Amino acid sequence: MSFSMQTNYSHSPEDIRHYSTEQTREQFLVEKLFNAGDILLTYTYNDRMIFGGVTPAEAPLEIKLDKDLGVDYFLQRRELGVINIGGNGSMTIDGDKEAMVQHDGYYVGMGAKHVVFESDDAANPAKFYIVSTPAHKTYPNKKLPFANALAKPMGDQTHMNKRTIYKYIDASQMDTCQLQMGYTVLEPGSSWNTMPAHTHARRMETYMYFEFAEPETRVFHYMGTPGESKHVVMDNEQAVVNPSWSIHCGVGTTNYSFIWAMCGENQTYDDMDAVTMDQMK
Repeated sequence: MSFSMQTNYSHSPEDIRHYSTEQTREQFLVEKLFNAGDILLTYTYNDRMIFGGVTPAEAPLEIKLDKDLGVDYFLQRRELGVINIGGNGSMTIDGDKEAMVQHDGYYVGMGAKHVVFESDDAANPAKFYIVSTPAHKTYPNKKLPFANALAKPMGDQTHMNKRTIYKYIDASQMDTCQLQMGYTVLEPGSSWNTMPAHTHARRMETYMYFEFAEPETRVFHYMGTPGESKHVVMDNEQAVVNPSWSIHCGVGTTNYSFIWAMCGENQTYDDMDAVTMDQMK
């Protein structure tokens, strides 16, 4: 088993104005999230979010971050959201074990001391995409089966953005300190995940793109200020960090899915600042 956690620093709009393609990718893109038997995480200074992949194979895996965070154990002052995008597996939280089939989610409140991830079959491992944010209060642990996810159809084929948003961790249906998390699926024939674009001045967001319809699929993820946009070309199972001042939208060569996760000072899902098309450059 190997463990790694890279650091992603904060940037102002002025910082990225002159970034090359390579610099933009280096600063905002996470190219590798899942590797059998490994824990691969990123700590971003944007609202102190930690995100990444836990891929247990032959042996269970547990995230152990103490000295890195100045705490006694990982979730001493944090909450955790999880969605399994791989094979069947399980999570054991302080001795309580729950099965986690593909697309199942879980919320783990602040104070849980041991969160252990397992795969049922090492040849088809579970892929736990995890997001952790700072917390100030303990809310109950809660399994979030995909079958129970709050589905919100959006868009239409005319605008190539017909999709369903599945809300897992959302203030409208459960309490958290600041974490929000969900799963969006685009219909065949649709490619835009959000357009017109918007910003979240009061919270940052990460996008993790996956379930590409074809191996050659790529998603062009747009970020930057509305008047000076930049793009990052993304492959399957890669993630990108979006600062709160940045637009975030993407278009793919075919349909795809993505997991979004947000944190900041406001949990209202619809609290966003719309960007009209004439503002985009």
